[in-house]
Amino acid sequence: MNILPLKKRGLNTSRLVLGCMPFGGGWNSDPVTKEDETQAQKAVEAALSIGISMFDHADIYTRGKAEETFGRILKNKPGLREEMVIQSKCGIRFAEGDVPGRYDFSKAYIGEAVDGILRRLGTEYLDVLLLHRPDPLMEPEEVAEAFGRLKAAGKVRYFGVSNMSAAQIRFLQRALPDQLAVNQLEMSLARHDWLDQGVHVNQKAGTSVNFSEGLLEYCQMENIQIQAWGPLAQGKFSGNLGESEPEHIRKTAELVGKLADEKETTREAIVLGWLMRHPAMIQPVIGTANAERIAACKDAERQAELMTREEWYSLYVSARGSFLP
Repeated sequence: MNILPLKKRGLNTSRLVLGCMPFGGGWNSDPVTKEDETQAQKAVEAALSIGISMFDHADIYTRGKAEETFGRILKNKPGLREEMVIQSKCGIRFAEGDVPGRYDFSKAYIGEAVDGILRRLGTEYLDVLLLHRPDPLMEPEEVAEAFGRLKAAGKVRYFGVSNMSAAQIRFLQRALPDQLAVNQLEMSLARHDWLDQGVHVNQKAGTSVNFSEGLLEYCQMENIQIQAWGPLAQGKFSGNLGESEPEHIRKTAELVGKLADEKETTREAIVLGWLMRHPAMIQPVIGTANAERIAACKDAERQAELMTREEWYSLYVSARGSFLP
């Protein structure tokens, strides 16, 4: 039986993750409003009600306000923290004066960033810390030292990455004593190059695919949890279809609706179930603060189990907008 790689490591995580990027209002210095706090509270309650126990953050989300808002929720309900698996990310720095936005995997910055994350969340530790985007100046030994200090201090239990290739992970891994636990990537019915890369081997069409060769296979072999950000594709297939979307996206949305009606479930469950049907045990990170939309994802795991090979391929080929080679 397939088991989530994070569960194999001892983390009692759910099959779905709630992404907390929308929490805290806008990406500005405006204070968090009561309405922002209420929306976040309802989102967390909706997630817990459908069995979600893992929550995904990043220090940059709404410029730190997402973590602060979540921290207030934890403070108002003692004991809730121990029921959760909390993950956050660091490594992206905003522009400051004449200094442009950049990535920073330096030892000093990683330590500083984690202290800020813990302070905003009001917790003593993170279950998982991810490096947000590849830093061209990364020195694996320096990252390893930072990770070692954080683990020894009890501030972080597991470490991972986001948006990294197989080669980048291997390069970093060579300096780490512990196996990286997570790689978070954009994956959805609308972003399917992670599949195209494989089916286009020895095909001219493959020259236009921009996805790390062998990344899925590498993560599966090394027991690295693949997480999918943007798994609902901004709602394109579940009711938020823009007027300018191409015909094949419209037809895919119709197919999602047809399957949802036939199976007496939601469109969200079909879209997520398609991702979760893949043997890589992909863990979708739902990026919405809408409580109703979160609740609509409840049936996703069951739909993944029920989805036939023919249904899965029908969705994939439709979303591609072209037949398989």
